[in-house]
Amino acid sequence: MAQVLEFRLPDLGEGLTGAEIVRWLVEVGDVVAVDQPVVEVETAKAMVDVPCPYAGVVTARFGEEGSELPVGAPLITVAVGASAPDGSTEAPGGSTEASGGAAGGSGNVLVGYGTSEAPARRRRVRPTPAVPAAANGRSIPAEPVEEPEAGAPAVVDGPVPVISPLVRRLARENGLDLKELTGSGPDGLILRADVEYALRAAAVQTRTAPVPSATPATAPATTPGGTRVPLKGIRGAVADKLSRSRTEIPDATCWVDADATELMRARAAMNATGAPKISLLALLARICTAALARFPELNSTVDMAAREIVRLDAVHLGFAAQTERGLVVPVVKDAHARDTEALSEEFARLTEAARTGTLTPAELTGGTFTLNNYGVFGVDGSTPIINHPEAAMLGVGRIVPKPWVHEGELAVRQVVQLSLTFDHRVCDGGTAGGFLRYVADCVEQPAVLLRTL
Repeated sequence: MAQVLEFRLPDLGEGLTGAEIVRWLVEVGDVVAVDQPVVEVETAKAMVDVPCPYAGVVTARFGEEGSELPVGAPLITVAVGASAPDGSTEAPGGSTEASGGAAGGSGNVLVGYGTSEAPARRRRVRPTPAVPAAANGRSIPAEPVEEPEAGAPAVVDGPVPVISPLVRRLARENGLDLKELTGSGPDGLILRADVEYALRAAAVQTRTAPVPSATPATAPATTPGGTRVPLKGIRGAVADKLSRSRTEIPDATCWVDADATELMRARAAMNATGAPKISLLALLARICTAALARFPELNSTVDMAAREIVRLDAVHLGFAAQTERGLVVPVVKDAHARDTEALSEEFARLTEAARTGTLTPAELTGGTFTLNNYGVFGVDGSTPIINHPEAAMLGVGRIVPKPWVHEGELAVRQVVQLSLTFDHRVCDGGTAGGFLRYVADCVEQPAVLLRTL
């Protein structure tokens, strides 16, 4: 007899609470193998193919293309051990091991879906064409579906298992009793998504409850000729992060003009050798890593819960990239350990991945310092907003010919404006000014870098 298992949207990366369905890769009735991608989703970080940890026949899909699902919401149900429409029980590619269902385990580890054997308690689900959804998005079975095995341990009183103290605090601050929730994590572990589901369900019930009023209801105010654009996907993630930065970080900005003529000449000389081309961004990144080695205070983060400044050993350099999907910040890991040529190659690779929308969540997270070359937009200066939870961001304007006093005479030189926005909690203005001055000196005299190579 076939067993129908429900596969929920897994946690796809740090800080991600949901995803938008871009394209279904399977239809109801299709036979799927373990770890076969079943849906393509777009998160606030990247496009991701989601693999299914079960092998069997797809009996239901949840959500249309273009709809958003929170982490933990049902994606598909799979009948494990069921026969395909042609009578075959074999998974695609002839894999008999994959058709063993959950007992074999998935080799593609996702948060909440590991590679261990099936747990002692099984959940039996009645195969139906569709499952009605509650107000909070969870499926509601028509009758009890859980049948614990004989000898299963009884529920004991004690603390309710949650994935982190933050989840417990979120429930406590909103007056939510965790004992009334059923966790969707391993062994009933309560995830943040479970608490958020319950809070949204309570909010929906409150909004839909009739409220007696002496005055007639009025339609919501609208702006004539206006259009409301949902803050979701990358745009929503950017909005949340920038708002959090402005709210939590007491930032300050300093700036300086620099003569970049010698830097441009040095780059031209490097690129005249026939070796792979060196980008201007790579040169600026190499200057940044050298400056951070001198001023490590700016490669840090603030832990207000512990009231500590955490100075980071490695420099993971983020750089702002504008794409058709919006602003993204890919991260060059261990930038401090790369030379200029290696930095140039990695920038090119990540920029192409950003353009095609194939950046992974790992390539979009973990930055410790950000380089923002807004000069590509044809502007001279800006006051960048720090990429939370980092401590600083270097902004670079366009390089243009301007009158400049050079060696005591007025001359036309290639001038650039540099700006540094920094978290005033990690350092004072003297440190920030010293960092920016060192960067400007390296731009004006690239030979200064030779002392640290």
